[in-house]
Amino acid sequence: MEAMNKPRYDAVILGASGFTGKYVVREALKFLNVPSSPLKSIALAGRNPSKLSQALQWAIGPNKGPPPDIPILTADTSDPSSLAAICSQTSILLNCVGPFRLHGDPVVAACAAAGCDYLDISGEPEFMERMEAKYHDRAAESGALVVSACGFDSVPAELGLMFNSRQWVAPAVVNSVEAYVSLESEKRIVGNFATYESAVLGVANAKQLQQLRRSRPRRARPAIAGPPPSKGSTIEHQKKVGLWAVKLPSADAIVVRRTLSTLTENPGGLRGVNESADAVTKREAFWSSVKPAHFGVKIGSKSLLGILRIIMVGIFIGLLGNTGFGRWLLLTFPSVFSLGWFRKKGPSEEEVESASFKMWFVGKGFSNESNASQGNTKPDMEVITRVSGPEIGYVTTPIILVQCALIVLSQRNNLSKGGVYPPGIVFGPTDLQEKLEKNGMSFDVISKSSMSS
Repeated sequence: MEAMNKPRYDAVILGASGFTGKYVVREALKFLNVPSSPLKSIALAGRNPSKLSQALQWAIGPNKGPPPDIPILTADTSDPSSLAAICSQTSILLNCVGPFRLHGDPVVAACAAAGCDYLDISGEPEFMERMEAKYHDRAAESGALVVSACGFDSVPAELGLMFNSRQWVAPAVVNSVEAYVSLESEKRIVGNFATYESAVLGVANAKQLQQLRRSRPRRARPAIAGPPPSKGSTIEHQKKVGLWAVKLPSADAIVVRRTLSTLTENPGGLRGVNESADAVTKREAFWSSVKPAHFGVKIGSKSLLGILRIIMVGIFIGLLGNTGFGRWLLLTFPSVFSLGWFRKKGPSEEEVESASFKMWFVGKGFSNESNASQGNTKPDMEVITRVSGPEIGYVTTPIILVQCALIVLSQRNNLSKGGVYPPGIVFGPTDLQEKLEKNGMSFDVISKSSMSS
């Protein structure tokens, strides 16, 4: 009876007082009680009510008077009963408490048990794949839609690949897409400390991820036209997008592969819990226009010196992340070992406002699908597209998370009943791209051209 009398919220933001959480609050407030928005009620949750109140006041902005009447809920990831309580009060939980491999499991468990939808901003492959292994069946049964990576990791990569793929009109067919991430700023680029911490812990837990994958059934492999592309050089000068680049060991390529595997296992995409006929037609038409491709991600810089700096930071994390003392050094002195890119207090407001990103997608394939089956034939066609937007950690990520939440709230019948999925397979056929374009991001076709063999 007590649970029945509790207020019910459209969304609860967990970890709302954290570095990213307070920006998510600020973004969510833009859509609260707006006539066209499904977001009519929210609550903030975390360990410290006073910090949550301060975050709410910050999100509203200075000299804006008292904050709106938004409930503050006490919840701790180490207290399952507190998580169960907030899950019982909301339609969707937005989790901003990272690193997720340390704090995320009990939150997903609570949502899967309660049938509460869940979105987070994780970029940690081991966490995401472990949650799928542990909770997919329970979430599917309870009706909890659990989707990680609903931030810069990894929605621009997911939607960006699909956008590039859809530019290949029959008889042309894509074979590979390489994404080049370029971070830009008028001041200096300062990253989210939690992202750096996740990278350090990812090195420490690399063996656990390998063991997890070996313990699970092999996923379906999509049928991709033509032979796999060659690996190429370690450092690449991609002249067409004006960048030097090196492979980026991010979650993006892994998340994209999970989406393509899920699509291979579910041709036509995931059926909605109570889809309209129009939604079925739209979903099937969308997925028929998306062709799978080999996908990789590289981090780019306009100078070779910038790439050497990135490599140096990677070497520090790779060497020191394997020992306890090394991890202590990395996490105690982040500014030293990241060469100034990460610091515990995060970027200033001015540094956030001055930063932006461009993500170039260089697709290579065949002007005629029949050419792809001819053994050693090299791709003869190239399509370059681009996704761009504001600063990645504190502006783009909250924009993506909130737009994904609004789609879940307003289009729930057209989405899967429940389960643990990557964002692309869930949000690809929706209007997420259009919503992102209305909120500061751009999707552009740069060029389509023939390639000399």
